[in-house]
Amino acid sequence: MKKLALCAALIICCGYMFGQAQQNVLWSFGNTPNDGAGPQAALISDSAGNLYGTTSFGGGVSGGTAGGTVFELSPQPGGTWSESVLYRFCSQTDCTDGYEPQAGLVMDSAGNLYGTTYYSYCTTGEGQCAGTVFELSPPSPPGGEWNYNVLYTFCSVVMNGSDKCLDGSDPRSQLVFDASGNLYGTTVQGGTGHFLGGLGGGVAFELSPGPSGWTETVLYSFCVLGEGNFCSDGASPQAGVTFDTSGNLFGTLEAAGVGSMGLVYELSPGNDGWTEKVLYPSFNGNSYAPVSFDAAGNLYSTTTAYGFQLNVKHHVARTRAFSGPAGKECQSGVLVDIPRNALFGTAAGGGTSNYGTVWEVNRARQLVPVYNFCSQPGCSDGAIPLAGLIEDQSGNLYGTTQQGGAYGKGVVFEVTP
Repeated sequence: MKKLALCAALIICCGYMFGQAQQNVLWSFGNTPNDGAGPQAALISDSAGNLYGTTSFGGGVSGGTAGGTVFELSPQPGGTWSESVLYRFCSQTDCTDGYEPQAGLVMDSAGNLYGTTYYSYCTTGEGQCAGTVFELSPPSPPGGEWNYNVLYTFCSVVMNGSDKCLDGSDPRSQLVFDASGNLYGTTVQGGTGHFLGGLGGGVAFELSPGPSGWTETVLYSFCVLGEGNFCSDGASPQAGVTFDTSGNLFGTLEAAGVGSMGLVYELSPGNDGWTEKVLYPSFNGNSYAPVSFDAAGNLYSTTTAYGFQLNVKHHVARTRAFSGPAGKECQSGVLVDIPRNALFGTAAGGGTSNYGTVWEVNRARQLVPVYNFCSQPGCSDGAIPLAGLIEDQSGNLYGTTQQGGAYGKGVVFEVTP
């Protein structure tokens, strides 16, 4: 099984009705005490075929706060899967280790996992800080506990006389590495911008390792342009960033001020720091999805209402509105499947039961509803998929749903198109 980066797609809901693909629930959360609940992030996999992910809730330590988990699913003989909870958040005093991870993980070449938590508490115990970046390292020798380390706690730099977090707050993004081992991501609020009553429009950040630990650099603070709640440079990045082949970063923003209309942006490095360029300044719907590129350099992404493609010159090449039959309320990135010449993704709503779908844009550029969730009694097959998909070498797709399953707390599923 190989890891594939999450991508986003064009597209569309047209309403072609095809037969259901085969779907298998690999794991239903809530099966064991202190198991996770409510997964809303994408999975990753290692070379052995194990799956890794996060749950936003569950995993309460000794009956305490259920701050979410990091989990591993391993294939077993006979087609079953076993779960190992690698870490339960809010395990440290005052939850200084963070809680409620809302994004997926990234793995380095040594097998260490990296991610973000949306919340944390200050080391002084005096209040709520604004999330963490963490590292989770495999045990040595195998079989022991994984080693958890907070690399950075947000809201460590505040504006005098205010509660503005100049270094960012509330990260929801999956992280990405550069070739030098630096990590990049975004926060929903914070920075020097003026959005949301002065709390800031979020930041794009870089974390760099050094002898004394990891150091954060704010690459760009959003909502520094415009007045009031109008942000011509955008605000509130929900998704992470994607590198192009030239080292520029691309992403989407949930809002651009009036009407909460989002945009696509590019950040480019230079001698005087990073500069932002708005590529696609106005579309309907909120964007929670990252961008992706195909081999030709075309860019794809989605909003809750629209899907779109930007060509290599970053001009709008195609847009299409979402509607109900094949899925709506798309909140995730999608998978670009090169061998099939197809695009795959999930929708959190729509479909035959209005609990979401897995959809495909096939070679003929038709939108096909591959699987409709809540097709089984009690939604035992899962409901409300918020995350994107990954694919193994056989073309099977893997993802999560936030709800449904045998215990109603979400599932990890496999779909064979």
